[in-house]
Amino acid sequence: MTTIDAPRSPHTPATATRKVNWEKWGWIYMRASGILLVVLIFGHLFVNLFLGTGVRAIDFAFVAGKWASPFWKVWDVAMLWLALIHGGNGMRTVINDYAHGRGRTVLLVLVAASVIGLIVLGTLVLTTFDPCPAGAPGNLVPSFCPVNSK
Repeated sequence: MTTIDAPRSPHTPATATRKVNWEKWGWIYMRASGILLVVLIFGHLFVNLFLGTGVRAIDFAFVAGKWASPFWKVWDVAMLWLALIHGGNGMRTVINDYAHGRGRTVLLVLVAASVIGLIVLGTLVLTTFDPCPAGAPGNLVPSFCPVNSK
């Protein structure tokens, strides 16, 4: 005869192994990254559009000056990583809800590859950006570079 445990009794069989609940952590990440992204994006928009003279002031020199500061590089890298992982996690959720079989696996791999590729490329751009490369001809660098001050 089989007995059924009371509905409120804890289920902890001796052979149970604890697994990571990826759905729970994905859900928590979406909420935390969403809050951080709101702060990062509105801070980005406020500095770029309201503190200066508006969108007319955003050009190569503005971006180069901004990225000369480690603070803004970290800010933009954090925004890039959080936004891409947030979006990739959202796409993963949609794919899990609507795709089945081999197509689901292919789509999940494509989303993961896209997110990883964009994170790598974006981080490389943000961390290696140099508006005044050494040895560049004076007519190919911006006017604020030391080469053009002659």
